[in-house]
Amino acid sequence: MRSPRWIALAVAALSWAVLAVNAQDLHDIPLSHPAIGYGPSTTDPVAVMLRDPKIRAQLDSTDREHLLKTLLDALSIPQESQMLVFLSGSLQGQRINKGNPRALYFNDSVSVGWVRGGFIEIAAQDPTQGTVFYTAGASSQSLFVRENDRCLSCHFGGRTGDVPGMIERNGHMRPLDQRWGGWYVTGQLGGLRHLGNVDQATFLKHPEVRAPDQLLSLDTTFDTSGYLTSHSDVAALLVFEHQMQMMNLLTRLGWETRVAQQEGRLDAQRSVIRDRVEQVVDYMLFVDEAPIPSPVTGSSQFAAVFSGRGPHDQKGRSLYQLDLKTRLMRYPCSYMIYSEQFDQLPVAARTAVYQRLLAVLSGAERNRKYQHLSRADRNAIIEILRATKPDLPSARA
Repeated sequence: MRSPRWIALAVAALSWAVLAVNAQDLHDIPLSHPAIGYGPSTTDPVAVMLRDPKIRAQLDSTDREHLLKTLLDALSIPQESQMLVFLSGSLQGQRINKGNPRALYFNDSVSVGWVRGGFIEIAAQDPTQGTVFYTAGASSQSLFVRENDRCLSCHFGGRTGDVPGMIERNGHMRPLDQRWGGWYVTGQLGGLRHLGNVDQATFLKHPEVRAPDQLLSLDTTFDTSGYLTSHSDVAALLVFEHQMQMMNLLTRLGWETRVAQQEGRLDAQRSVIRDRVEQVVDYMLFVDEAPIPSPVTGSSQFAAVFSGRGPHDQKGRSLYQLDLKTRLMRYPCSYMIYSEQFDQLPVAARTAVYQRLLAVLSGAERNRKYQHLSRADRNAIIEILRATKPDLPSARA
Protein backbone atom coordinates (compact mmCIF):
# COMPACT_ATOMS: atom_id res chain seq x y z
CA MET A 1 0.00 0.00 0.00
CA ARG A 2 1.33 3.44 -0.93
CA SER A 3 2.15 5.79 1.97
CA PRO A 4 0.37 9.18 2.24
CA ARG A 5 3.75 10.89 1.81
CA TRP A 6 4.37 9.04 -1.48
CA ILE A 7 0.89 9.98 -2.70
CA ALA A 8 1.46 13.63 -1.77
CA LEU A 9 4.75 13.69 -3.63
CA ALA A 10 3.13 12.09 -6.67
CA VAL A 11 0.31 14.66 -6.68
CA ALA A 12 2.84 17.50 -6.36
CA ALA A 13 4.89 16.11 -9.23
CA LEU A 14 1.77 15.81 -11.37
CA SER A 15 0.79 19.39 -10.57
CA TRP A 16 4.18 20.69 -11.66
CA ALA A 17 3.95 18.56 -14.79
CA VAL A 18 0.58 20.10 -15.64
CA LEU A 19 2.00 23.60 -15.16
CA ALA A 20 4.94 22.70 -17.38
CA VAL A 21 2.57 21.44 -20.09
CA ASN A 22 0.49 24.60 -19.77
CA ALA A 23 3.57 26.78 -20.15
CA GLN A 24 4.63 24.78 -23.20
CA ASP A 25 1.14 24.99 -24.68
CA LEU A 26 1.24 28.75 -24.32
CA HIS A 27 4.51 29.01 -26.23
CA ASP A 28 3.00 28.76 -29.73
CA ILE A 29 -0.11 30.92 -29.84
CA PRO A 30 -1.63 31.34 -33.32
CA LEU A 31 -2.78 34.74 -34.52
CA SER A 32 -6.26 33.29 -34.98
CA HIS A 33 -6.64 32.17 -31.35
CA PRO A 34 -10.04 33.43 -30.12
CA ALA A 35 -8.40 35.14 -27.14
CA ILE A 36 -6.14 37.16 -29.47
CA GLY A 37 -8.04 37.80 -32.70
CA TYR A 38 -5.17 39.45 -34.56
CA GLY A 39 -6.93 40.89 -37.59
CA PRO A 40 -8.46 43.91 -39.27
CA SER A 41 -10.27 45.28 -36.22
CA THR A 42 -7.69 47.15 -34.19
CA THR A 43 -7.32 50.07 -31.82
CA ASP A 44 -3.72 50.94 -32.63
CA PRO A 45 -2.94 54.67 -32.97
CA VAL A 46 -2.86 54.58 -36.78
CA ALA A 47 -6.25 52.88 -37.01
CA VAL A 48 -7.69 55.44 -34.59
CA MET A 49 -6.12 58.30 -36.55
CA LEU A 50 -7.53 57.05 -39.85
CA ARG A 51 -11.06 57.04 -38.43
CA ASP A 52 -10.87 60.83 -38.09
CA PRO A 53 -11.96 62.32 -41.46
CA LYS A 54 -10.26 65.67 -40.78
CA ILE A 55 -6.88 64.07 -40.16
CA ARG A 56 -7.40 61.65 -43.05
CA ALA A 57 -7.96 64.58 -45.42
CA GLN A 58 -4.68 66.21 -44.32
CA LEU A 59 -2.79 62.99 -45.06
CA ASP A 60 -4.07 62.65 -48.61
CA SER A 61 -0.91 63.84 -50.34
CA THR A 62 1.30 62.55 -53.14
CA ASP A 63 4.24 64.56 -51.77
CA ARG A 64 6.03 61.91 -49.67
CA GLU A 65 8.07 64.39 -47.63
CA HIS A 66 4.96 66.42 -46.82
CA LEU A 67 3.09 63.21 -46.01
CA LEU A 68 5.86 62.17 -43.61
CA LYS A 69 5.82 65.48 -41.73
CA THR A 70 2.01 65.52 -41.55
CA LEU A 71 1.91 61.93 -40.35
CA LEU A 72 4.48 62.54 -37.60
CA ASP A 73 2.53 65.59 -36.43
CA ALA A 74 -0.75 63.66 -36.43
CA LEU A 75 0.80 60.86 -34.34
CA SER A 76 2.75 63.22 -32.04
CA ILE A 77 6.11 61.75 -33.03
CA PRO A 78 9.03 64.17 -32.57
CA GLN A 79 11.40 64.76 -35.47
CA GLU A 80 14.24 64.66 -32.91
CA SER A 81 13.67 60.90 -32.61
CA GLN A 82 15.16 60.37 -36.08
CA MET A 83 17.51 57.36 -36.39
CA LEU A 84 19.14 56.27 -39.64
CA VAL A 85 19.89 52.69 -40.66
CA PHE A 86 21.73 51.70 -43.83
CA LEU A 87 21.25 47.93 -43.56
CA SER A 88 19.10 46.78 -46.46
CA GLY A 89 16.89 44.36 -44.51
CA SER A 90 13.42 45.81 -45.02
CA LEU A 91 10.60 46.04 -47.55
CA GLN A 92 12.63 48.66 -49.43
CA GLY A 93 16.03 47.05 -49.15
CA GLN A 94 16.89 47.77 -52.77
CA ARG A 95 16.74 51.52 -52.07
CA ILE A 96 18.76 51.51 -48.83
CA ASN A 97 22.50 52.07 -48.60
CA LYS A 98 25.00 54.29 -46.78
CA GLY A 99 24.16 57.20 -49.07
CA ASN A 100 20.40 56.65 -48.78
CA PRO A 101 19.65 55.29 -45.32
CA ARG A 102 16.22 54.50 -43.96
CA ALA A 103 14.97 57.02 -41.41
CA LEU A 104 13.01 55.86 -38.36
CA TYR A 105 10.95 58.04 -36.01
CA PHE A 106 9.11 56.86 -32.90
CA ASN A 107 7.09 57.62 -29.81
CA ASP A 108 5.78 55.26 -27.11
CA SER A 109 3.42 53.41 -29.44
CA VAL A 110 4.32 54.02 -33.11
CA SER A 111 7.43 53.73 -35.29
CA VAL A 112 7.50 55.36 -38.73
CA GLY A 113 10.07 54.47 -41.37
CA TRP A 114 10.84 56.51 -44.49
CA VAL A 115 13.22 55.97 -47.37
CA ARG A 116 14.13 58.79 -49.73
CA GLY A 117 12.60 57.93 -53.09
CA GLY A 118 10.36 55.28 -51.52
CA PHE A 119 7.28 54.97 -49.36
CA ILE A 120 6.48 55.13 -45.64
CA GLU A 121 6.36 52.08 -43.36
CA ILE A 122 4.53 52.14 -40.02
CA ALA A 123 4.58 49.81 -37.02
CA ALA A 124 1.82 50.72 -34.55
CA GLN A 125 1.19 49.08 -31.19
CA ASP A 126 -2.30 47.76 -30.62
CA PRO A 127 -2.75 47.55 -26.84
CA THR A 128 -3.92 43.93 -26.95
CA GLN A 129 -3.03 42.40 -30.32
CA GLY A 130 0.62 43.42 -30.67
CA THR A 131 2.33 45.38 -33.41
CA VAL A 132 0.25 46.20 -36.49
CA PHE A 133 1.99 47.08 -39.76
CA TYR A 134 1.06 49.55 -42.50
CA THR A 135 2.53 51.19 -45.57
CA ALA A 136 1.63 54.67 -46.76
CA GLY A 137 2.14 55.83 -50.34
CA ALA A 138 3.13 52.39 -51.65
CA SER A 139 -0.14 51.61 -53.44
CA SER A 140 -2.03 53.48 -56.12
CA GLN A 141 -5.26 51.97 -54.81
CA SER A 142 -5.13 53.26 -51.23
CA LEU A 143 -2.93 55.70 -49.35
CA PHE A 144 -2.68 53.39 -46.31
CA VAL A 145 -2.45 49.62 -46.59
CA ARG A 146 -2.39 47.07 -43.76
CA GLU A 147 0.66 44.86 -44.39
CA ASN A 148 0.03 41.65 -42.44
CA ASP A 149 1.50 39.14 -44.88
CA ARG A 150 4.66 40.95 -45.95
CA CYS A 151 5.68 42.21 -42.51
CA LEU A 152 4.75 39.29 -40.30
CA SER A 153 7.09 36.98 -42.22
CA CYS A 154 9.89 38.70 -40.27
CA HIS A 155 8.04 40.35 -37.39
CA PHE A 156 6.30 37.30 -35.91
CA GLY A 157 8.60 34.59 -34.56
CA GLY A 158 11.47 33.87 -32.23
CA ARG A 159 13.15 37.22 -32.83
CA THR A 160 10.04 39.06 -31.60
CA GLY A 161 9.13 36.81 -28.66
CA ASP A 162 6.60 34.86 -30.75
CA VAL A 163 4.23 37.81 -30.99
CA PRO A 164 3.73 40.39 -33.76
CA GLY A 165 6.45 42.79 -32.67
CA MET A 166 9.74 44.52 -33.27
CA ILE A 167 13.02 42.72 -33.86
CA GLU A 168 15.10 43.54 -30.77
CA ARG A 169 15.94 40.46 -28.75
CA ASN A 170 18.21 41.82 -26.01
CA GLY A 171 17.11 45.43 -25.74
CA HIS A 172 19.13 47.34 -23.16
CA MET A 173 21.12 44.26 -22.09
CA ARG A 174 23.53 44.11 -25.03
CA PRO A 175 26.98 45.67 -24.36
CA LEU A 176 27.30 49.03 -26.08
CA ASP A 177 30.44 48.08 -27.97
CA GLN A 178 28.40 45.37 -29.71
CA ARG A 179 25.54 47.62 -30.83
CA TRP A 180 24.47 49.60 -33.89
CA GLY A 181 26.00 47.61 -36.70
CA GLY A 182 24.43 49.01 -39.88
CA TRP A 183 23.20 52.18 -38.16
CA TYR A 184 24.46 55.73 -38.17
CA VAL A 185 25.20 57.02 -34.66
CA THR A 186 25.65 60.69 -33.84
CA GLY A 187 26.61 62.24 -30.52
CA GLN A 188 29.50 62.24 -28.09
CA LEU A 189 30.19 58.82 -26.60
CA GLY A 190 33.09 59.54 -24.29
CA GLY A 191 35.60 57.27 -26.02
CA LEU A 192 33.19 54.35 -26.51
CA ARG A 193 33.92 52.32 -29.64
CA HIS A 194 30.89 50.67 -31.24
CA LEU A 195 29.74 49.03 -34.48
CA GLY A 196 27.79 51.99 -35.85
CA ASN A 197 28.82 54.07 -38.88
CA VAL A 198 30.84 51.14 -40.30
CA ASP A 199 29.66 49.56 -43.55
CA GLN A 200 29.06 45.82 -43.66
CA ALA A 201 31.81 45.05 -46.16
CA THR A 202 34.42 46.71 -43.96
CA PHE A 203 33.14 44.95 -40.86
CA LEU A 204 33.16 41.51 -42.51
CA LYS A 205 36.78 41.99 -43.61
CA HIS A 206 37.88 43.67 -40.39
CA PRO A 207 35.54 42.71 -37.49
CA GLU A 208 37.86 44.44 -35.05
CA VAL A 209 37.07 47.82 -36.62
CA ARG A 210 35.07 50.21 -34.44
CA ALA A 211 33.61 53.58 -35.37
CA PRO A 212 34.94 56.89 -34.10
CA ASP A 213 33.33 57.79 -30.79
CA GLN A 214 32.19 61.24 -31.91
CA LEU A 215 30.10 62.19 -34.94
CA LEU A 216 27.99 65.28 -34.33
CA SER A 217 26.23 65.54 -37.69
CA LEU A 218 25.80 63.51 -40.87
CA ASP A 219 25.91 66.52 -43.19
CA THR A 220 29.43 65.67 -44.36
CA THR A 221 28.84 61.89 -44.40
CA PHE A 222 26.25 61.76 -47.21
CA ASP A 223 23.75 64.03 -48.95
CA THR A 224 21.12 64.58 -46.24
CA SER A 225 18.70 66.61 -48.37
CA GLY A 226 15.12 65.47 -47.80
CA TYR A 227 15.79 64.13 -44.31
CA LEU A 228 14.11 65.99 -41.46
CA THR A 229 17.36 66.31 -39.49
CA SER A 230 21.02 65.44 -40.00
CA HIS A 231 21.16 63.27 -36.87
CA SER A 232 20.88 59.65 -35.82
CA ASP A 233 21.00 60.47 -32.14
CA VAL A 234 22.63 57.96 -29.77
CA ALA A 235 20.13 58.88 -27.04
CA ALA A 236 17.22 58.02 -29.36
CA LEU A 237 18.88 54.72 -30.26
CA LEU A 238 19.32 53.77 -26.61
CA VAL A 239 15.69 54.55 -25.77
CA PHE A 240 14.39 52.78 -28.88
CA GLU A 241 16.27 49.58 -28.06
CA HIS A 242 14.83 49.46 -24.56
CA GLN A 243 11.30 50.21 -25.75
CA MET A 244 11.09 47.65 -28.54
CA GLN A 245 11.90 44.75 -26.22
CA MET A 246 9.58 46.10 -23.51
CA MET A 247 6.72 46.20 -26.02
CA ASN A 248 7.30 42.60 -27.05
CA LEU A 249 7.40 41.40 -23.44
CA LEU A 250 4.18 43.21 -22.53
CA THR A 251 2.44 41.82 -25.61
CA ARG A 252 3.57 38.30 -24.73
CA LEU A 253 2.36 38.61 -21.13
CA GLY A 254 -1.01 39.89 -22.33
CA TRP A 255 -1.35 37.08 -24.86
CA GLU A 256 -0.47 34.32 -22.42
CA THR A 257 -2.82 35.67 -19.76
CA ARG A 258 -5.75 36.03 -22.16
CA VAL A 259 -5.24 32.56 -23.58
CA ALA A 260 -4.97 31.03 -20.09
CA GLN A 261 -8.15 32.84 -19.04
CA GLN A 262 -10.05 31.83 -22.16
CA GLU A 263 -9.03 28.19 -21.73
CA GLY A 264 -9.70 28.16 -17.98
CA ARG A 265 -6.08 27.61 -17.00
CA LEU A 266 -5.35 30.75 -15.00
CA ASP A 267 -5.42 29.42 -11.43
CA ALA A 268 -5.80 31.47 -8.28
CA GLN A 269 -2.03 31.69 -7.79
CA ARG A 270 -1.48 32.86 -11.38
CA SER A 271 1.27 30.23 -11.64
CA VAL A 272 0.77 29.88 -15.39
CA ILE A 273 2.04 33.44 -15.97
CA ARG A 274 4.37 33.69 -12.95
CA ASP A 275 7.62 33.34 -14.89
CA ARG A 276 6.47 35.79 -17.57
CA VAL A 277 5.52 38.35 -14.92
CA GLU A 278 8.97 38.05 -13.36
CA GLN A 279 10.59 38.47 -16.78
CA VAL A 280 8.55 41.63 -17.43
CA VAL A 281 9.35 43.14 -14.02
CA ASP A 282 13.05 42.32 -14.33
CA TYR A 283 13.24 44.05 -17.69
CA MET A 284 11.13 46.94 -16.43
CA LEU A 285 13.59 47.45 -13.56
CA PHE A 286 16.63 47.18 -15.85
CA VAL A 287 18.04 43.98 -14.37
CA ASP A 288 21.20 43.10 -16.34
CA GLU A 289 21.21 46.46 -18.14
CA ALA A 290 24.50 46.92 -19.97
CA PRO A 291 26.27 49.81 -18.23
CA ILE A 292 27.15 53.01 -20.04
CA PRO A 293 30.92 53.06 -19.45
CA SER A 294 31.26 56.83 -19.79
CA PRO A 295 28.73 59.66 -20.18
CA VAL A 296 27.11 60.02 -23.61
CA THR A 297 25.53 63.12 -25.10
CA GLY A 298 23.13 63.12 -28.02
CA SER A 299 23.64 65.34 -31.04
CA SER A 300 20.08 66.69 -31.16
CA GLN A 301 17.43 67.82 -28.69
CA PHE A 302 15.99 64.32 -28.33
CA ALA A 303 17.18 63.79 -24.74
CA ALA A 304 15.69 67.11 -23.60
CA VAL A 305 12.39 66.51 -25.41
CA PHE A 306 12.08 62.96 -24.11
CA SER A 307 13.09 63.77 -20.53
CA GLY A 308 10.49 66.53 -20.40
CA ARG A 309 7.66 64.12 -21.09
CA GLY A 310 5.44 62.09 -18.87
CA PRO A 311 3.60 62.63 -15.62
CA HIS A 312 5.66 64.17 -12.81
CA ASP A 313 5.39 63.82 -9.07
CA GLN A 314 5.28 66.73 -6.62
CA LYS A 315 9.08 66.96 -6.71
CA GLY A 316 9.14 67.27 -10.50
CA ARG A 317 10.48 63.73 -11.01
CA SER A 318 9.46 61.54 -13.94
CA LEU A 319 10.24 58.04 -15.16
CA TYR A 320 10.97 59.63 -18.56
CA GLN A 321 14.06 61.41 -17.26
CA LEU A 322 17.24 60.09 -18.87
CA ASP A 323 20.54 59.60 -17.08
CA LEU A 324 23.03 58.75 -19.89
CA LYS A 325 25.98 58.87 -17.49
CA THR A 326 26.15 55.29 -16.20
CA ARG A 327 22.73 53.96 -17.22
CA LEU A 328 19.83 54.83 -19.49
CA MET A 329 17.21 56.15 -17.02
CA ARG A 330 17.58 58.50 -14.05
CA TYR A 331 15.04 56.36 -12.16
CA PRO A 332 15.42 52.77 -13.40
CA CYS A 333 11.82 51.77 -13.98
CA SER A 334 10.46 51.68 -17.51
CA TYR A 335 8.31 54.61 -18.61
CA MET A 336 6.31 52.05 -20.59
CA ILE A 337 4.34 51.46 -17.39
CA TYR A 338 2.33 54.50 -18.57
CA SER A 339 1.55 53.01 -21.99
CA GLU A 340 -1.89 51.94 -23.16
CA GLN A 341 -0.36 48.55 -23.69
CA PHE A 342 0.41 48.22 -19.97
CA ASP A 343 -2.89 49.75 -18.84
CA GLN A 344 -4.86 47.30 -21.01
CA LEU A 345 -3.13 44.19 -19.75
CA PRO A 346 -5.68 41.77 -18.27
CA VAL A 347 -6.35 42.65 -14.64
CA ALA A 348 -4.72 39.41 -13.46
CA ALA A 349 -1.49 40.21 -15.32
CA ARG A 350 -1.37 43.89 -14.36
CA THR A 351 -2.06 43.05 -10.71
CA ALA A 352 0.68 40.40 -10.72
CA VAL A 353 3.17 42.87 -12.22
CA TYR A 354 2.32 45.48 -9.59
CA GLN A 355 2.66 42.94 -6.79
CA ARG A 356 6.05 41.77 -8.02
CA LEU A 357 7.20 45.34 -8.65
CA LEU A 358 6.25 46.47 -5.16
CA ALA A 359 7.82 43.40 -3.58
CA VAL A 360 11.14 44.29 -5.23
CA LEU A 361 10.98 48.01 -4.56
CA SER A 362 9.93 47.58 -0.92
CA GLY A 363 12.79 45.19 -0.24
CA ALA A 364 10.51 42.22 0.49
CA GLU A 365 12.05 40.46 -2.52
CA ARG A 366 15.76 40.14 -1.70
CA ASN A 367 17.10 38.38 -4.79
CA ARG A 368 20.65 39.57 -5.53
CA LYS A 369 19.74 40.40 -9.12
CA TYR A 370 18.03 43.55 -7.81
CA GLN A 371 21.08 44.85 -5.99
CA HIS A 372 21.65 47.45 -8.71
CA LEU A 373 18.67 49.32 -7.25
CA SER A 374 19.87 51.49 -4.40
CA ARG A 375 17.55 52.31 -1.52
CA ALA A 376 17.29 55.84 -2.90
CA ASP A 377 16.31 54.44 -6.33
CA ARG A 378 13.63 52.20 -4.81
CA ASN A 379 12.12 54.97 -2.71
CA ALA A 380 12.12 57.43 -5.60
CA ILE A 381 10.46 54.97 -7.98
CA ILE A 382 7.75 54.08 -5.47
CA GLU A 383 7.07 57.75 -4.73
CA ILE A 384 6.85 58.59 -8.44
CA LEU A 385 4.54 55.66 -9.12
CA ARG A 386 2.29 56.51 -6.17
CA ALA A 387 1.93 60.04 -7.48
CA THR A 388 1.39 59.11 -11.14
CA LYS A 389 -0.28 55.67 -11.30
CA PRO A 390 -3.72 55.87 -9.63
CA ASP A 391 -4.27 52.11 -9.90
CA LEU A 392 -1.05 51.21 -8.05
CA PRO A 393 -1.97 49.08 -5.00
CA SER A 394 -1.17 50.66 -1.66
CA ALA A 395 2.03 49.34 -0.09
CA ARG A 396 4.66 50.50 2.34
CA ALA A 397 8.20 51.04 1.07
